[in-house]
Amino acid sequence: MERRDEVDALVPRWERSGLSASLIAGLELSKRMSRINGLFEQALKSELAELGLTYAEFDVLAALNRIGPPYRMKPSELSRALFLTSGGISNVLQRLTAAGYVERADNDGDGRSRWVQLTEEGLRVSDTAMNVSGQVHEEVLAGVPEEAVRQAADALREVLLVVGRRRVR
Repeated sequence: MERRDEVDALVPRWERSGLSASLIAGLELSKRMSRINGLFEQALKSELAELGLTYAEFDVLAALNRIGPPYRMKPSELSRALFLTSGGISNVLQRLTAAGYVERADNDGDGRSRWVQLTEEGLRVSDTAMNVSGQVHEEVLAGVPEEAVRQAADALREVLLVVGRRRVR
């Protein structure tokens, strides 16, 4: 018996609309990626809320944590790495600064920019949040064969290597 998901229910409508098989495959890919991402985000957001963090705040803390000591980046680097506008990153940084998780430091190499750096408390919270994220990912993927996850991740890499080079309007 063929296994079907909620995206499969959309395919007959797309076929009746006369869409090509390749376009339908692309729509299926997009819808499934969106749905899976939504499930991860939904599960993670509720756990992050218990830590007093939004998803955007977690994203910034995680990016600073991943960079390693001294756990600092320029706001423009954070903006690019997280696909946030400068205004969006500014709002998140203000909230994280007010919470005591990040601090701004002068950039001795460039007087026009400043560093954003994790505080000790920010490092503690980001470590906790990253552990929570790992647990959430394991819970969401529970029951999915490891080989299927690996194959999907590898296939999506191939897609991203091509699609990620294009500028989106």
